[in-house]
Amino acid sequence: MLALQSITPAVADSFREVRLRALQDAPAAFCSTYAQEARLTPDDWQRRANQWTSEQAIAYLALDGQTAQAIAASIIDPDNSARAYLRSMWVAPPYRTCGVGKQLVEAIAEWATAKQASSLYLDVTSNNEAAIAFYHRLGFVKTGHTEPYPNNAKLTVYEMVRQLACRTD
Repeated sequence: MLALQSITPAVADSFREVRLRALQDAPAAFCSTYAQEARLTPDDWQRRANQWTSEQAIAYLALDGQTAQAIAASIIDPDNSARAYLRSMWVAPPYRTCGVGKQLVEAIAEWATAKQASSLYLDVTSNNEAAIAFYHRLGFVKTGHTEPYPNNAKLTVYEMVRQLACRTD
């Protein structure tokens, strides 16, 4: 397992590096593009990192030594605190099928449960069969809600959900 580190302004450079790698590796997995995010300034990345350090949001880097090899984030729905969203999930190709993705999803699920969320939602593009199968293995199911993928009209975005354990403390 890789070491998980919360994204904060102190690790904004690592956040930028892994996010840009993710956008290059899997451009159809994200609503943003490499071209859009490569133009962001260091101050922009500091602000973005800061957004993940609130009571309603968290993001993790999975580190192999000092190098981020994966990323995942979550936010609590501002209109429905029972809903959390898994966002920006990506694992570098050499680390796929090694448990890193599961480690990140479980850390997000644990955080969301601690925030009293009862369900964890995500969006996945229709052409990403490996991710869909991965999420199914972790207990996610398609909700039936779909929408067009904004960067390619040939793709569809599927919404998936996983019910979270109720916290009893």
